[in-house]
Formats: sequence, structure tokens, C-alpha cells
Amino acid sequence: MLATVSALGLVIDGRTLLGQSVWLKPFKFAVSFGLYAGTLAWMISQARRWRRTLWWLGTVTVAGFLVPEISAITFQAARGVPSHFNFSTGLDETVFMVMGGAAYLGWLMTFALGVFLVAQRRVDRAMAWAIPLGMVISLAGMSVGYLMTAPTPGQAQDLANGLELATIGAHSVGAPDGGAVMPVTGWETGAGDLRVAHFVGLHAMQVIPLVAIGLRLLCRRYPVLAGVRTALVVIAAFGYAGITGLVLWQAQRGQALVQPDALTFAAAAALVTLVFAAATAVIMSSPAWRVR
Repeated sequence: MLATVSALGLVIDGRTLLGQSVWLKPFKFAVSFGLYAGTLAWMISQARRWRRTLWWLGTVTVAGFLVPEISAITFQAARGVPSHFNFSTGLDETVFMVMGGAAYLGWLMTFALGVFLVAQRRVDRAMAWAIPLGMVISLAGMSVGYLMTAPTPGQAQDLANGLELATIGAHSVGAPDGGAVMPVTGWETGAGDLRVAHFVGLHAMQVIPLVAIGLRLLCRRYPVLAGVRTALVVIAAFGYAGITGLVLWQAQRGQALVQPDALTFAAAAALVTLVFAAATAVIMSSPAWRVR
């Protein structure tokens, strides 16, 4: 519903903020959170124990994200003011603090859900690994959001000098927010952007289980994968965690995603090589491969 309202706002409301429609952020958050809630519901449906406890935890988690955070972002969009890092007025500061509290609550509740999901007994061993590993990486991706709330070096200096700031925190590293951005995502193209790692890590809870499902389907055509599917899921999860760490490292060095330097390329190549080598070694260790 919020995504629909925000999409309508994108069409009929010409107001912009930092060069983008005021409705772009609530639209992206609504879509992302819809994926999160749907995935969480699916994960809970896979559980065989503590289902009622998981249902309540899931309900509180969704309500905690939806009411204080997503609704607050939409409220600020309707006002035409920034929702994040905004300390311009008492109302703006209160809204941002409420959003921060909701984020902490959501992280803790997701962690609690992860603990109960890890303790499940599953026939499908690959999925038994995919769900908790996806949750762990997702929690790490959520945690990147906390890095954005810290004052930038310039802001920290101003605060130390006793100045009152309208903005505290930023998603950009190496340049002020509001520079040239990529279409749709809005990620900075001239500076590091912490939102990249936040996004990549957050959606591990969809990607890793999808890898497990994809490998299960491939096993029908390539039986050699059947005996090593679980190991391949674990390798994929560690590779995905490596990608999340890589783009975070890149952003913290003030480097835009679309402008990697030689060091970033070398790290990416090393990661790809390591994942490929591990996957190849695992496949070649399969009994079906040795029979061939």
C-alpha cells in the first residue's frame, strides 16, 4: 500500500530533495520492506517448532518496522523534508530518533527470529544452512545503517565547536550527500556510499535461500550437484558475505561503486577466484563426479 502511494507521488508530485523526488525514498523502502516481510513470513512457514512464538516475533518485527520507521519516512516525504539525519526542528529530530529506535528494535527482533529458526530441524540440509546464513548476513547489512548515523569528520568538528547542526550523519563518504547519483538506486557516483553495502547485505535473506532452491532445481538436470548442494550453499553464502564486505570497504574509502580502483578490482578478482576454486573443488569431490 505504501509503495502504491509513493509510486503515485512520484508521478503527480514534482517536489524534489537533493535532486530526487521526495517520494523516491519511501517507494524504495516500501518495496524493500515488502520483500523483507514476505521472506520472513516464508521462513516462519518452514518452521516445525515454536511456530506460535515465531508468529508473534514476526508480527512484532513487522509492526516495529512499519509503524515507526516506514510510516515516518512517508510522513517526512509528504512534508517535503529529509527523513534521515534531519535535526532541523524538534519535530524532525523526534521523527528521526523514533526511526532509529525502530531500527534497533527491528534488528533485535530479527536476531531473535534467527535464533529460533537456526534451532529448527529440517530434512533439507541445504536450506537448513541457507536460512540462518542469510539471516546473519542480513543482520550485518542492517548494521551498516548505524555507520550512517555517526557525524562526518566535518560535522564532528562543528559539534565540538558548539555549533547546532541541521544535519548529523550521512550516507556518503568523501563528499557531501546530494552529488551525482545512479538512476533508480540513487547511490552516489562521485563518492563512497554506505547504502550499497546496506542494500546488498540486507537482501541476503532472499538471495541465499534462492541459491538453495536454484541448486535443488539444477540437481534434476545435473545429478553431480546433488551430493554437494549443501556445501555449495555455504560457499555461496560466504561469497555473498565477501561481496557485502567488499562494497562496504570500497565505500569507506570514499570510492563510488561505479569507480573502483585497481585495489578494489584486485580484491574482487581474488574473491571471485576463491569462490570459483572452492566450488570447483567441492563439485569434483562429489561421488557422482568421480563415477564419471
